[in-house]
This record gives sequence, C-alpha cells and structure tokens, in this order.
Amino acid sequence: MTSTHLPLAAFSHRRSLASALALALITVLTGCAAPGETEARTTGRNLDDRGIRRVVTREIRRADPALKKAHLDVTSYNGIVLLLGQVDTEKLKAQATKAALGVRRVRKVHNEIQVSGPISRVSRSNDAWLSSKVKTRLIANKNIRGSRVKVVTENGVVYLMGLMTRDHADKVVATAQQVFGVQKIVKVFEYIEGNEAAAVEEPTADA
Repeated sequence: MTSTHLPLAAFSHRRSLASALALALITVLTGCAAPGETEARTTGRNLDDRGIRRVVTREIRRADPALKKAHLDVTSYNGIVLLLGQVDTEKLKAQATKAALGVRRVRKVHNEIQVSGPISRVSRSNDAWLSSKVKTRLIANKNIRGSRVKVVTENGVVYLMGLMTRDHADKVVATAQQVFGVQKIVKVFEYIEGNEAAAVEEPTADA
C-alpha cells in the first residue's frame, strides 16, 4: 500500500477555469489485488462485507470502554476495512486497528481515525449529504460504473473505495471532484489489471 499526495483541481463555477486550479489534495491509500483475488469476486461479497463491518464494529467497541463511547464508522469493501471517526488518544486509535485486524476475513485496515473531539451532528448531516451528491454524480456518469464505488464522507473528506483499474479510478476521482463542497478526496481503491477487470464480477457498493 502507498500513501501519496497529488494535486486536485479545486471547484470552480466556471468550467473554463477548473483545469487551471489545483488547491485541494487527493490522498491515495491504494493496493493491488493479489493473484487469484479477483476470481473470487461475486455478489455474495456484499454480504461478507456487511458481516465484516458488524463484527469489526463490535470488536472495536469491546477493546476499550472509551472506544464504546467514541464516534466511529467502519466500512468494508472486499475485505479492505476503512476506519473513520474521532478518539481521544493515539493508543485508542492503535487499539481500533488491532481489533479490526483480528477479525476473520479482514485483509487490510486503513485507519483514518482522527485524535480529536467528536464532530458535531451538523457536520455528520453535511457529510451524509455530500456522500449522496457524490454518489449521484458517479451513477449519472455513463462512462464509469458509479454503482461499483463506495462513497464515505467524514468531516468533509470524501473517501472512495472499490476494485477497479487505475484508469477507471482516475475517471471516478475526476467525476467526484466536480461536486460542489468536495475539499479533499482519499482514494482507497484496490487496483486490478485490465484483463482481470474484464473477468471480475464486482459487488454493487452500498451508497
């Protein structure tokens, strides 16, 4: 997995200026599917990921009383787990990672939990609204498979998950960045090669 920062064109009401601006950031948390991984992709993976989400959430809550009260969000896509939210200490953040990695069928954990106070309910509502707008824009774009992209937003940061080629991922990001209000995009994609992409059956991501 790699973590790099790349320039992202800032939003502009004038399309002619959009390509000239690069003020926001795209954070990349990516990986490549191991040989044979794509062959096992079926729609049943949706149920697996839902089960992983439930168990990881339970195990994190059990790890420490403070984690039980913390604002946390768990997302799983093809066994790749994304942790979001806020906790009081780095120790609690580390405990969350350890708990998630101990769950069966979890292949990797991206811990994006922030050590800070919990965000407000207004911020959470805005996050849900932004996720909905991004998802709608992705689905409306006929040049990409928007239904295959998992969109999660936390404190104004949009996280994109999915199993796809690098070219497809670039198109997804380009579409998402057109949505007003998107300040930063974090890519949590699992990359596959073109031939593998033609054979794989990806699950439809929840909104």
